[in-house]
Amino acid sequence: MLRSVFIFIFAALAIAGAEWGKEIDSAQYVHYFFKPLATLAIFFFAWCSKPAISRTYQTAILTGVICSLIGDIFLMIPGTVFRHGFLYGLLSFLLAHVCFLRALISDSRFAGKPLAFVCIAALGIVNLVILWPGLPVGLQIPVVAYVCLLLCMTAQAISRGLQLRNMSGRLALIGGLCFMLSDTLLAYNRFYAPIAHSPLLILSSYYLALWLIAASVASSHTE
Repeated sequence: MLRSVFIFIFAALAIAGAEWGKEIDSAQYVHYFFKPLATLAIFFFAWCSKPAISRTYQTAILTGVICSLIGDIFLMIPGTVFRHGFLYGLLSFLLAHVCFLRALISDSRFAGKPLAFVCIAALGIVNLVILWPGLPVGLQIPVVAYVCLLLCMTAQAISRGLQLRNMSGRLALIGGLCFMLSDTLLAYNRFYAPIAHSPLLILSSYYLALWLIAASVASSHTE
């Protein structure tokens, strides 16, 4: 419980720094410090979850959170300092979803609920069609690859949740949906049209997603 409180505090400060950073320069440094710190706190939250569902599940989730941490850092780097920061961040999160998918298929059948994959794929295609005109040519292939992994991870999280019908499954299911929501908001904000209070919406759903996925590691949730 105490570890979750620290995660909430760090995440709240990261979000506040991003929200106020546009108007107060010093607030941006608060964001730079607490954004990776919040993700690191989630890593230790998953690390300390004992007993874990399985070593394979826990290791895959931990690796995915570390990849997310690296992605956080790349996405924070201003384009004037490193112009490929967004691309490297995208690739880092792509690897994170590979790791999360590895965890999600470790204790449930892949695509065990095909309808979940059909529905998520349809939603992803609609989003890609809308966003495509605003995508830079150099990012089109990486974005498509990322979207495919994100959709696959989300659909498997839903499929696993419906198959296992326990707390771990439900936590990962909601976490996968929150991750998809966060990335969808980020994409629309960046490639379609600015969204009011985008840092609040994107980061709150992102940290909720990571926390829920990390919480799914604990075998004590199993019913």
